[in-house]
Amino acid sequence: MTSATVHVMRHGQVHNPDGVLYGRLPGFGLSELGHRMAARMAEHWRDVPLTHLRTSPLQRAKETLAPTAALFPDLEVVEDDRVIEADNKFEGKTFGRDNRALRDPKMFWHMRNPLLPSWGEPYTEIAERMAAAIQDAAVAAGDGGQALVVSHQLSIWIARLAAEGRRFAHDPRRRQCTLCSVTSFTLRDGRVTAVDYAEPAADLLPVKAGRRWRVGT
Repeated sequence: MTSATVHVMRHGQVHNPDGVLYGRLPGFGLSELGHRMAARMAEHWRDVPLTHLRTSPLQRAKETLAPTAALFPDLEVVEDDRVIEADNKFEGKTFGRDNRALRDPKMFWHMRNPLLPSWGEPYTEIAERMAAAIQDAAVAAGDGGQALVVSHQLSIWIARLAAEGRRFAHDPRRRQCTLCSVTSFTLRDGRVTAVDYAEPAADLLPVKAGRRWRVGT
């Protein structure tokens, strides 16, 4: 029997003063706080015997992994398009306090089916690509190894729902996937047998309206 653990970490806070739904757009790197989060996570991973590193090709993900990757110079960092942010028809739009993008008549058609969802990449497709990437990361980690993958909130959450056999339709505000959180998948003979969750940078999470801010991409 072979086993491996794949830790899927969400990136740190992004510099986004205008509140753009940045999705897969280039040019959105970490904020000052985001870099602090990345440094904190490097301390978290310092004594973990990681055997494989993988990341989304987006800037914020690569910047989050960089401090940890520097601690493991013998490990190649693999960029994997399958762990990228979910595609979204609202990409590039600014919602603002009044969520004005949702009231744009040109976007109504994209909101017709929240169960798919009709405004972006289908949940089933996200689940398939993430499952394949996690499987490959486990193989690359080796028997008894531990892989670290940096990805994005929705992609990670859907991967977790799929692994736990839960329905994909959900309230985005209730995702358990904060900035720099870690969702760990234990695989035995290529099958996910356990999912664990941790927030090593919880004390660095920004506060909004008197509570920890947990929503983003």
